[in-house]
Amino acid sequence: MDKETLILKWLNNDLNDQELQAFKNLEDYDGLIKLNNNLQAFKAPEYETSKELENVLATIKSSKKQKTHWIKPFMRVAAILAICFGLYYYTTTIDTTITTDMAQKTTVNLPDATSVSLNAKSVLVFNKNSWKNNREVELQGEAFFKVAKGSSFNVITETGTVTVYGTQFNVKQRDNYFEVICYEGLVGVTFNSLETKLNPGDSFLIIDGKTIAKEKENSLTPSWLNNESHFKSLPYKQVIAEFERQYNVKITLLGVDSQELFTGNFTHDNIEVALKSITLPLHLTYSKSNDTIILKRE
Repeated sequence: MDKETLILKWLNNDLNDQELQAFKNLEDYDGLIKLNNNLQAFKAPEYETSKELENVLATIKSSKKQKTHWIKPFMRVAAILAICFGLYYYTTTIDTTITTDMAQKTTVNLPDATSVSLNAKSVLVFNKNSWKNNREVELQGEAFFKVAKGSSFNVITETGTVTVYGTQFNVKQRDNYFEVICYEGLVGVTFNSLETKLNPGDSFLIIDGKTIAKEKENSLTPSWLNNESHFKSLPYKQVIAEFERQYNVKITLLGVDSQELFTGNFTHDNIEVALKSITLPLHLTYSKSNDTIILKRE
């Protein structure tokens, strides 16, 4: 048997006694045995699949426990920080809202001692925390302002913005009605991106989108502060709307032109007197049923 065949059979552990003796007689026998012994050092260890799987699962489970151990405290800290941040954001950005109902008036002192008197059915919104850097209010309805000295003061309405350069003025913003009257100092009214400056006694009036010219205002304060509403050449529907706000009633017009101009006034303290004040000049009669009033021609 040739040398290569003996070596191959030896590697396969397939030698019989006679072939083994022939293999031992080879001149390369000692070198082959030494090489074989060295190769055994590189032999892969025995691998049991089921046992190794158990070891891997145990390692993963231990890793999850360790991960959970530090994640839970971290999540608690994160939750606390989120709550603290939320409270800070809420308390520093929340607005103060003042409202008046029908037949109600109130006076509000802003953080800088500015005084605001709200007429019936009005809403005033401002932020106390940002007031030092941003003296700004939002208004729906009517209010009279006595502004304390300081940085610029803005009144934001749906129709226009009023910027104060002085101290006393009245803003009325209702449906299709926007009026600003300056009583003291200087007031700027921005409407359709154009600013109009008002001096004491000047007025800015928009009705149904149209600018209405007004005579000089001679009174020192708006009439509603004294529980009266005054009108000069204004559509009758504006008189009726104000009457409804002051007395919390509903008025129905029968055969009456709501666009007819009216000049006059009515008191806020006596509904019978007030009704006569808004009906007699136009030769109207009225009837009442609970909170509903019907006005019609005589």
